[in-house]
Amino acid sequence: MSLALGLVMPVVLLLALWIDRRWGEPRVAIHPVVWIGHYLKACGQVTVRCPPAPAFVLGALAWVAGATAAGALAWALQALTFWQLARFVARPGMENGLAAIVLIALMAWLLKSMLSWCMLLDEVGAVEAALRQSLPAGRERLSWLVSRDTASLSENQVRESVIETLAENLNDSVVAPIFWFVLFGLPGAAVYRFANTADAMWGYRGTYRGQHWEWAGKWAARADDVLSWLPARLTAGLLMGVTRQAQFGALRREAACTPSPNSGWPMAAMALALGVSLGKPGTYTLNASGRAPRAGDLPLAQEYASKVVFALVPCALSAIFLVVWVM
Repeated sequence: MSLALGLVMPVVLLLALWIDRRWGEPRVAIHPVVWIGHYLKACGQVTVRCPPAPAFVLGALAWVAGATAAGALAWALQALTFWQLARFVARPGMENGLAAIVLIALMAWLLKSMLSWCMLLDEVGAVEAALRQSLPAGRERLSWLVSRDTASLSENQVRESVIETLAENLNDSVVAPIFWFVLFGLPGAAVYRFANTADAMWGYRGTYRGQHWEWAGKWAARADDVLSWLPARLTAGLLMGVTRQAQFGALRREAACTPSPNSGWPMAAMALALGVSLGKPGTYTLNASGRAPRAGDLPLAQEYASKVVFALVPCALSAIFLVVWVM
């Protein structure tokens, strides 16, 4: 049975990546991350209006409740799949086999929902395409991806922002969900995706769009910092590896320049690999000695990110077999 489980989890991962490539994102009405967003929006509207202490407590309780629900639902599907697989092994037959296949497909679909690799590549490429039309078009398209004001950004700054977004989300939307899937199966990926979505919606410092999130989102921000700590460094290491860079000392120094304990790692690795300077005015600058990004840098960044995914998959499959063998 352990061997069967060791085969199922890699199949789920590979099938999830194939679904992502073949069909992309699920429809909004059935997208689990959209449902998570609805929950977080409803809770956030209450917690953000509270004084600091109650806002923090309510935000933490809402996060724990949501993460528990996401993990429990994912665990239930995974446990049901394993149970059905054990039933098929004990009593082979078309009915049991078909039920196991359907449940494995559902697991793969749910895991795919925790990933956004192809959409990330497409959206990043769309910004460069829009820039070729005009600077205002590029700014407008970038505003779909980032929360910052894009109205006054120069062409170089638009490219800086989109390269940073690609590097950061390479971790958040691909490497980290797969990392937690390898360690804890579908519940691990689901809880991570909940945490990352909560940070994206609540984890603002100070005031954002007229609402003060400093305390309401503090738990969400810190939880995401913890869960992203190892994957962010893994993403940076893979980027340095696939681009044959050996500037690990520089990587550590540059990563420390950003306020975030994690996002600076993949962004700094991408800046060093491309030889460009990236930054946010008044906040940080990565690889200050690098040149400004040019039109050809974004396709190259996409190529580097794709190489990271190609390198990650065999590593993840090997790790799954190792985890199952140890168990």
